[in-house]
Amino acid sequence: MAVTIDGKSLTLEQVALVARGYEKVVLSDSAKAAVNKARAYVEKKLSEGAVIYGLTTGFGKFSDTFIPADETAQLQRNLIISHSCGMGDPLPTEAVRAAMLLRCNALSRGHSGIRLSTIETLLNMLNAGVHPIIPEKGSLGASGDLAPLSHMVLVMLGEGEAEYRGVRMSGREAMEKAGIPVIELAAKEGLALINGTQIMTAIGSLCVIDALDLMKTADIAAALTCEAQLGIKAAFDHKVHDVRGHQGQKDAAENLLKLLEGSTLALRTQPNKVQDAYVIRCVPQIHGASRDAIAYVKAAVEREINAVTDNPIIFPDEDEVISGGNFHGQPMALAFDFLGIAVSELANVSERRTERMVNPALSFGLPAFLTKHGGVNSGFMIAQYSAASMVSENKVYAHPASVDSIPSSANQEDHVSMGTTAARKCRMIVDNAQKVLGIELTAAHQALWLRSEEGRGEMAPATKAVYDLLGTKIAPIETDVVMYTNLKAADELIKAHAIVPAAEAVCGALK
Repeated sequence: MAVTIDGKSLTLEQVALVARGYEKVVLSDSAKAAVNKARAYVEKKLSEGAVIYGLTTGFGKFSDTFIPADETAQLQRNLIISHSCGMGDPLPTEAVRAAMLLRCNALSRGHSGIRLSTIETLLNMLNAGVHPIIPEKGSLGASGDLAPLSHMVLVMLGEGEAEYRGVRMSGREAMEKAGIPVIELAAKEGLALINGTQIMTAIGSLCVIDALDLMKTADIAAALTCEAQLGIKAAFDHKVHDVRGHQGQKDAAENLLKLLEGSTLALRTQPNKVQDAYVIRCVPQIHGASRDAIAYVKAAVEREINAVTDNPIIFPDEDEVISGGNFHGQPMALAFDFLGIAVSELANVSERRTERMVNPALSFGLPAFLTKHGGVNSGFMIAQYSAASMVSENKVYAHPASVDSIPSSANQEDHVSMGTTAARKCRMIVDNAQKVLGIELTAAHQALWLRSEEGRGEMAPATKAVYDLLGTKIAPIETDVVMYTNLKAADELIKAHAIVPAAEAVCGALK
């Protein structure tokens, strides 16, 4: 069934359906009415000769330059072609699709003054799979994502480049092949299309969707490692976490007990050990802090995907056009920096758990580097190196972009958010974290196979289900193999959001 948008009720789940599942999108009747009402108001103001920023004036530093009516169309076209200054590699198709969806959703609130037919052109492109080529660099994230969104609009004008049915071609050719007429922008429309936070929010929304899955995947990986390490479950007792009170911590502890229910490897107490190292014992505290951070970012993003973020904003009922600053990306910049830090920590602690499995001084009897025949075989030695490399790389990416600012437009736009940089960095952190957790799962799979060879005990039903899923892609290693294929297989399972359902099918829904 198609996703219906009205500017007010879009969900992250629907963003994923459209961006990754290619679900069709339609405008609600109420949205169409609101859009038409706002446009009628704009036309009325134009007929009255009102001086309104972006309708009858230039942009940025040129806001005090009046533009006569016969030059309005040229003004809007010039805005798009002059602002198309993006550089670098193209954004992933899923991010482009998410941005197109979010821009249509914001415009459908009826506060932008754009024509209904213009929104429908962008929706038709999204539904037909005409994906503008949008360079990933060039946005300051202050007057919205001006440069990258301009590349999106170029294709609507028959300019720029697009991907259509997997082939890169000119924007005009893509529109012709899809049977979508190109358009000429009317007053206010160019500004309405590019003055918003939809590029940073699109990239960041997908990061949030992946982070929500990754935080559960991290609990699952920790549970498998806990069994491999013959861990102590008493540290996860709800009483410990209730007296501190952080919800994320309580949820992570509950997940671990649920995942480890029935295990004879991880026990409430262990005969030869009083307590585990922090990366096992403090999983609820570490994962829980990241969970709370992810929850904060999720709430911020859910507000932003249903927000009006262009300028000026049209209020037909109040007979007002207000020039404000909703295009400023600061709420998202801070959020995506925070998300990057939170996800970095999931990877950080995961790599340390992998180290405990491969290090014979820390692994409670497992062979060095998880290989039976060390020396001639290196086993998981370099898998841990790879995880360590990505964790260290994340420390660079986790430096906040939002603490930087640089003035632009002759100092008219004198504070910028760098929110799109924050979102792009967060995307790289999420990718690295998925890979690091995949390495932990691969190592835990090997370690638990070695435990089974020892006859040390039985896995919990939930962790065994994940072990079996991994086993469909990864065989236990008797001697060295080409290792990257196994690590890549685990990464692909995580990216497909396949790990969590395997566990939940046995133990029920995780928090």
